[in-house]
Amino acid sequence: MSNLKNYKQKMERQEILDGLLEVLRTVRTIDPARLEGVTEETDFLTDLSTPSTELINIAAKVEHKFDIEFEDDDIDRMGSKVKDIIDLIIMVKERGENQ
Repeated sequence: MSNLKNYKQKMERQEILDGLLEVLRTVRTIDPARLEGVTEETDFLTDLSTPSTELINIAAKVEHKFDIEFEDDDIDRMGSKVKDIIDLIIMVKERGENQ
């Protein structure tokens, strides 16, 4: 992989993480203090104590924030780590560009 492509992917992931953090700050069940130092390895369920039922709400807010639409299968496949949502956002964006 070229350094430029690698750099662009890192930047895109960082921009998505920043946007995701904006979304997470609006979720009342997440303690804002827990959002300090969030990385792609942060787990919603264990590290942020997010109720699993809240993940659907977060997914809906992510769709709105990033102007994308998840399919049911996307949600079913979504893991509980921050990187899982970032990967999903990138996949859905690429799927939209290829249609």
